[in-house]
Amino acid sequence: MNYRTLGRTGLKVSEISLGSWTTYGGSVDESDAVRIVHRAFELGINLFDTADVYVRGAAESVLGKALHGLPREQLVIATKVMGRVWDGPLGAGLSRKHIFDAMDQSLRRLGVDYVDLYQAHAPDKGTPIEETLRAFEDLVRAGKARYVGFSNFDHQPPLARKALALQKANGWDGFVSSQPRYNLLDRHIEPEHLGFCRRNGIGLIVYSPLAQGVLTNKYAGGASPEGSRATGAFAHFLTAEKAMTPQNVAAAERLAAWVAKRGLPGTAPVALAWVLRRPEVSSAIIGASRVEQLEENLRALELSLSAADWREAEAAVAGRRRARPKPAPRKARRGR
Repeated sequence: MNYRTLGRTGLKVSEISLGSWTTYGGSVDESDAVRIVHRAFELGINLFDTADVYVRGAAESVLGKALHGLPREQLVIATKVMGRVWDGPLGAGLSRKHIFDAMDQSLRRLGVDYVDLYQAHAPDKGTPIEETLRAFEDLVRAGKARYVGFSNFDHQPPLARKALALQKANGWDGFVSSQPRYNLLDRHIEPEHLGFCRRNGIGLIVYSPLAQGVLTNKYAGGASPEGSRATGAFAHFLTAEKAMTPQNVAAAERLAAWVAKRGLPGTAPVALAWVLRRPEVSSAIIGASRVEQLEENLRALELSLSAADWREAEAAVAGRRRARPKPAPRKARRGR
């Protein structure tokens, strides 16, 4: 396993992190989740990401049980707040009230005294950003969070800029991480957000690097393999986030053909390695429902492709041929 610092902090996180969206507390049995988490730790993964909204707290509970017994000082536990976790008007959002109550519940479910990274899961238009940031600062001061970050703020650049400016002006701990969606099929963060994070020392912990499994090519030809997300209770996320479109399935098929032609170890490792090629990315979050799937994904760390190779892969995904360089013009012979 390789480790990268999270932005400008001194915190070292594994290049591959293990997430729990739709899996732990959801589609994966608790006993299997424990085995996967322990195997991930054995393989060097130290960053475990979750959120209170995942299966309404069940993901945190299962992850907490799976992490029990592992050395706490070697774990980086990250969770998020904002989504609806309980009913009523106070069950969601980024108000001071909800943040404090949600943190206490997350700590109980995870079975820990603090989390290493506490993230705003998404912007909350119903709460002034100043209130949210002050609450985060107070949690850091109270020792309940070591670092703070945000997720899905890449869709609102002015708000992200305002948040950092307020933290700096007030001397508060600034956001050290951003968690956006990023993969070969969704590169929306490249024009602006990548540069914003680079300039401000924010490390990216990207989610859906495999486009919810589409980039594994498991859905080639419109197939829906048994046990895949497309056949489970969370299939709606594939369509809601426009991951499993005919265009994306076809792009994954083209990537798979390119990978096979090059003799590389599968589309999933290649897609993960493509994400990790960016120095702004501190870690890529994967989901795993089987130990074998986890081990297969970690083969991404063995790949070392050139910039030209990556341009070829991107061209294959986009369905275009790379133009071959024109041969240099032959020099005319001079007469003797």
